Formats: sequence, structure tokens, C-alpha cells
Amino acid sequence: MGERLTLSGVGLHTGQTTTVTLERSNPGSGRVFYVEDQPIPALVSHVQPSSLCTTLVQNNHKIHTVEHLLAALVGLGIPDVAIHVTGGEVPLLDGSALPWVELLRGWGAGQPLVQGAITEPVVVQEGERFVCALPAEELTFTYGIDFPDYPAIGRQWLTWVPGREDFGTVIAPARTFGLADQIAQLQAQGLIQGGSLANALVCDRERGWLNPPLRFADEPVRHKLLDFLGDLGLLGALPRGHFLAYKAGHRLHTQLAAQLPLSPSRTV
Repeated sequence: MGERLTLSGVGLHTGQTTTVTLERSNPGSGRVFYVEDQPIPALVSHVQPSSLCTTLVQNNHKIHTVEHLLAALVGLGIPDVAIHVTGGEVPLLDGSALPWVELLRGWGAGQPLVQGAITEPVVVQEGERFVCALPAEELTFTYGIDFPDYPAIGRQWLTWVPGREDFGTVIAPARTFGLADQIAQLQAQGLIQGGSLANALVCDRERGWLNPPLRFADEPVRHKLLDFLGDLGLLGALPRGHFLAYKAGHRLHTQLAAQLPLSPSRTV
């Protein structure tokens, strides 16, 4: 074990302040969360269905909203880290993965680690929503969203090739976003208790963005791709291929990951 790094902030759903301490771990140990000193491996086999975030569970211990931190670890190519969390949720920070990237940039290879390859298409579909993994010569991600009732968002598509564009520059800064007319209902369900205009973009049907400016004209789709990358990080290293999603979310992301092989060192 080695150097430690720490960040604190408010959890999106719990609204509680938590602290994350990251510690470099031995090669092959993988990414492991610790809640009350109980380990929860960041593997798709530990995913528990939840609303609006990715939750991991083991032996009745849970950790919520792991996707942004995992996206930073995947995007920077950091495979082995112990993640100690004082509480049951990773803090939202500014709603993006950028604070994690700024903290961790010296630890990794600078781009996702690749092991193996997608050899035949794998598709998960639910109506018009889908995610898939296709054979490709270069690791590639494509995401599409469509919000016809919210003109400020509309239809957006983005393709990111890690070998050509820096994760920390083009994906990590994209913040989470929400729809103004859904906030009260979600809060009544006990969700987004820590959400605010300081850590999430909010879009209204008529008024557009309530807290501009955006960091990118297409910031929403960039954030969805960020979430996709974090959820695929539950595989360990990524197989080479083209990962494509349309109007999907964490549930479909993790269903796709469950149908793909773990990297050879992550079989537990």
C-alpha cells in the first residue's frame, strides 16, 4: 500500500457529507471500496439495482453513486486502488469526474487499460433504448440522448476515442443534469437530497438551463458517456471494442457489463 489522497463532499442522494480516502494497492488487487472497513469489490457481480446511480453491495454493506469516481479511475488507467468511504455514498462534488481527475492524475497511465477484445456483438435492448459492445480495431465509445420535450437538451450524439482525446479534458468535466419538473417527485422518494444548482445542471422545459453556463454545448451527452465509462469499469480493464448506447442508463449499462468477460485478473 502507498500514497493516500482524500476528498470530502455531499452525497447526491443521502445529502450527507462523506470522505473518500484513496490508497494505491498491490497490482492485481483491483478497485475495492471499503465501508466501515468492509470490502466491496468494484465488480459487476456486486451491483444492486437502484435509482439514478450505481450501487454496490456485499454482506449487507452498500456504497452508492460510485460511477463518477470509477469513471475517473478507468479514464486515467488506474486499476488497483483501495477506496475507503466514511458513509454509504461517494460524494458528488461538482457533479462531474473532474475533481477526481485533478486529484488522481499522477497515479495512472492517462487512458483506459485494455485487455482482450470484443469478438462478437453483445446487445442489451429495452424498447428503443439499448447498449451494445461491437468488435472494433480501437477502443471507442458512442452515446446518444434525445429529450424532445426539453429543447435546451434536444438530441445529442457523441463519439469519444480515448487514444485520440484526453479523458480529463473532453469527458471528465461534464456534470450530471436533471429535469426541473422531476425534482420534487424524486426528493419525495428520498432521492437527490444533496442535489443543488451547485452540483448539477437543471433544465426546464420552457426556460432552458436554470444554472448556466454549460462547460460544453453538449455537456449532457458527455456526462452520460462518463456514467457509461464508470459502469463499464466494473469489468476491471476494458476489452477493445466499440461501446454504443442510446437513451440508456445505469441499469442497462450494468446489464451489458454483466454479459461481458471480466479482465483476467478480476474473476472473484
